[in-house]
Amino acid sequence: MNNLKIGLEIHRQINSNKLFCNCNSELTDREPDFEVKRYLRAVKSEIGESDVVAEFEMSKGKYAIYQGYKDKTCLVELDDEPIHFINQTALKSVLEVALLLNCKILKNIQVMRKQVIDLSNTSGFQRTALIATDGFIEVNKKKIGINTICLEEDAARKIKENKESVVFRLDRLGIPLIEITTKPDITDSKEGQEVAAYLGMLIKSTGKFKSGIGTIRQDVNLSINNNPRIELKGFQDLESMSKVIELEVKRQLDLISNKQKINSEVRKVNQDLTTTYLRPMPGAGRMYVETDHPIVEISNEILKSIKLPKLITEKAIEVEKEFKISAQLAKEILDIEEKFRGLVKRYQNLEAEFIAKVLIEVPKEIKARLKLDSSKLKEKDFEFVFENISKNLIPKSAAIEVLSEICEGKKIELNRYKTISDSEVEKVIKEIIMNNKNAPFNALMGIAMSKLRGKAEGSKVAELIKKSLN
Repeated sequence: MNNLKIGLEIHRQINSNKLFCNCNSELTDREPDFEVKRYLRAVKSEIGESDVVAEFEMSKGKYAIYQGYKDKTCLVELDDEPIHFINQTALKSVLEVALLLNCKILKNIQVMRKQVIDLSNTSGFQRTALIATDGFIEVNKKKIGINTICLEEDAARKIKENKESVVFRLDRLGIPLIEITTKPDITDSKEGQEVAAYLGMLIKSTGKFKSGIGTIRQDVNLSINNNPRIELKGFQDLESMSKVIELEVKRQLDLISNKQKINSEVRKVNQDLTTTYLRPMPGAGRMYVETDHPIVEISNEILKSIKLPKLITEKAIEVEKEFKISAQLAKEILDIEEKFRGLVKRYQNLEAEFIAKVLIEVPKEIKARLKLDSSKLKEKDFEFVFENISKNLIPKSAAIEVLSEICEGKKIELNRYKTISDSEVEKVIKEIIMNNKNAPFNALMGIAMSKLRGKAEGSKVAELIKKSLN
């Protein structure tokens, strides 16, 4: 596609205390305990170079208001105390990922300062440490290079902004992040999405990283026809990545066809997945040594102490074979594997596939088709359904009906779902066929299930309809 080259930057929060202090890393929405007002200034590097991004941000002339909490914010976040020694849990989590990505791990880790004057850091810089380089993964039998893996601290959380100031919360500042950058080996939009998905799966396999909105960020670097590199920032939804890339390629091709210059810049991804100018592309002048932290030595003993996990893809294959369920169900069931295994053992007269479908697919259908909040369902609600189905008090087809009524807060009357005999089902079907002569099978099936749902299995209804038609 037009000599397209794509590289990814994957950022994900580590599930530990903050990187350079002992404050916990849980966010809160309660009212802050204090506020601090501060202006930040750009500085030149040790060799006298200015950073264009820092100069650009400072030119806006805004000040920051930092909101903090007594139990979540210390003097480190306020930049009034030197940083503590780097969090060992976070460091080992990143080393584990580096080993999984076949990287070369640096023996001596130097913490660096990266100048950031957008006010999201109280100090005016973000701390980052290069951990490993030169790794690779294989996606669809193609080798994708891993350029670098870094351990860095997250920025403060933006709350609101006006013409004069920006308000930030300090509860997020200092949360440790892994940053994985790939080499520009990706050559189309779909492949970019697949590589991002694979890296996400690998990180999740360790069980040491946070999940959910705000904990993951994926940036895309791309160029076409050897034009300058563009960085795309500001989207979390993996499903939108391929579309974002395609629209950006189209934008650049339109510029080329109109003989306009493509400038190297950072662009923000909008809600409609188009992009707009955000800021200049940063240069090397914003990086300098963090003098408040000693060099960290990575010994062979530390590396040997790290036990590599089995990847989710490998676990899913094992679960798929063990319980004879679909690959997709197996992958999704891993999030609740312990609960699933417990239910399969408890209700041995129910098929594992049925239990998996009720746990995974039924809540999705309740949300999508019935527009109900299936997140209200508790473990005891599923157990109630499985218990009554296993005792033949209600049919399997009643599972979605019972669980949807639980979502609505209704009182469950099991008599409404009591299974009826085959002869009774056959009687209902014959009446439907008689009243709908020449109707095709699918139409008859729809009418029958509307009357028999929750009282007879769909497979049994289909079998009796076919029998009556013949």
